[in-house]
Amino acid sequence: MAGYVSVKAAQVEGRRVVMQEETVDLTDEMAQMIADLGIQYSNLTIAEEVGISDIEEQLKELEKKIFRWDADKSMICLQDVIEVQELGEVLGLLYSSNKDERHYELLKFAKSILQMAMEMLEDELVKLLRQCCQPVEPDITSFHSAEDDSVDYFSSSSFDDESVGRISHGDTVRESANDVTSSIQHGLVSNIISIANLMFLSNYDKECCQAYVAVRKEALEEHLSVLQIDKFSITEVFKMDWKQLNCMINKWKQAMCAFIQDFLARERHLCNLVFGKLPRSARESCFVEISKSSILQLLGIAMAIAIAPPKPEKLFQILNTYEVLNDLLVRMEHFFPEDYGSCVLTECDEVLLRLTESVSGTIEELKHNIQSNISSNAFAGGGVHHLTKYVMNYIKALSAYNETLGLILEGQQGADQSSSTEDGGEKTSLDQSPLSWHLKSLTTILETNIDHKSQLYNDVSLRNIFMMNNICYMVDKVKLSNLRNFFGDEWIRAHISKFHLHARNYERASWTSVLSFLRAEGLHKPGSSNPSLTVLKDRFRGFNQAFEEVYKAQTAWLVPNDGLREDLRIAVSAQLIQAYRTFEGRFASHLDGERHRERYIKYSPDDLEEYLLDLFEGSPKSLQSQLRR
Repeated sequence: MAGYVSVKAAQVEGRRVVMQEETVDLTDEMAQMIADLGIQYSNLTIAEEVGISDIEEQLKELEKKIFRWDADKSMICLQDVIEVQELGEVLGLLYSSNKDERHYELLKFAKSILQMAMEMLEDELVKLLRQCCQPVEPDITSFHSAEDDSVDYFSSSSFDDESVGRISHGDTVRESANDVTSSIQHGLVSNIISIANLMFLSNYDKECCQAYVAVRKEALEEHLSVLQIDKFSITEVFKMDWKQLNCMINKWKQAMCAFIQDFLARERHLCNLVFGKLPRSARESCFVEISKSSILQLLGIAMAIAIAPPKPEKLFQILNTYEVLNDLLVRMEHFFPEDYGSCVLTECDEVLLRLTESVSGTIEELKHNIQSNISSNAFAGGGVHHLTKYVMNYIKALSAYNETLGLILEGQQGADQSSSTEDGGEKTSLDQSPLSWHLKSLTTILETNIDHKSQLYNDVSLRNIFMMNNICYMVDKVKLSNLRNFFGDEWIRAHISKFHLHARNYERASWTSVLSFLRAEGLHKPGSSNPSLTVLKDRFRGFNQAFEEVYKAQTAWLVPNDGLREDLRIAVSAQLIQAYRTFEGRFASHLDGERHRERYIKYSPDDLEEYLLDLFEGSPKSLQSQLRR
């Protein structure tokens, strides 16, 4: 090895001598060129002094040492490779100067040793790359819970008062609890860096990158498998029923967050460590190749969700998908510089655009569905229609996505927002937002539909009860929730006035005919102060019959709002009981001594007041079968 030492010493001396001879007028680049020429000159000179036999002996010795690597990896010494490489450079200079056949054979021998060393180093690199990262364990229980959750929160059948409490805004992207650097074994990474640097120095950069990409790409794909994300075609996603799709989207959201924040962040960090001192192009291209297929697989699922036919029950999951992807976009832009990762970022932007279009299209589909919801039969009991519950609970859940929908729906409100909202006065920022316009538009369409459904009732009184119930339900949903910020107090006041008007219309339609029997007009004979007993009997008999008919019908009617039901009873009682008490007190004595008096005066004012408590309970009753007296 003494000859090799003299070669190295001569190389250093050659550089020093040449550098000393530089003039102050030389640029750094020119000085470097002269220094390199000095090294080549010294290599050639010293090689001739040392002798070709010494170089051959050194190569054979190095070959033996490198052969031993295969049996004992602990024998790997990168300095051996550096020595082979430098001897090869010396032989290359010798052969280029004299074309000696022996020099050429030794040059091929040096290259074969270097090739063998590189193959062994590549194997070692692969082994270290597989060992350098400890497993990052995602929260597997959350994935199982998503899979086992079979409740169909957003279908029309479950979108009622009981289920709406379970509907919640999708979680925003969580901050990863895992430290991406802690799972990397930096001792092994130090060896990886040394091997990578040497392979690049030896012009084996392509082989180094291929090995790195193959191992780390496989690791990322295994992580996707752990996250239980399968490859689905767009057609397969389209064919999924809602339960399957809902489960798949829940798993996708969790997997996307874990993949980007844990696994991809670690790969980015590892790539920066390994290729930190090497050309940027190698670092960026390797990272893109490692991650591209896995990212595109995840984005492909999101794209399938986005371009599926619009259905209102899917809107909340589409919004959750949009939020997850939009929140992760900043990280992805950091991981993928535009000049290298444009294919990934472009696909991500395209998916977000399609999700935006899907949200807008689904809202329009919802409007169409409300408008085209036609009933052939009147809704039994005049209570709150299923459609009203569905729409109001739907938009209540939708309001939780205000910020996201503000981005998506910007500029999509009508030209004259106030024309369909009936609002006036001062408005808040939310009251004028795009989401506010769409929510009010939905309720306007709903009101129109409910009004059409009310025409199915032959009984005008029940028609007004139906409208009163449904508008009251709408007001309560707005007034007692976050929807108040979007609709405003003016909308609430206007709609309170609406259902109060329907309540008054009900009172007139239901009780005017009943109260007409309690009028004093027409009871007296001309010129007499006493009432006609025949007319009086007819009045009491007519009142009894009218009240019993109203009672039988309206005990079957339903007013689910406790306060509204009580207000109606009080309003009816204020008119009916007072009128009956006055009429009975004034004229009942004229029937004293008459046969079957109880047939005419069947009820006392207290009886009537008690019977009024049975109204609007949704449980039909008949006074003919009751023995309360």
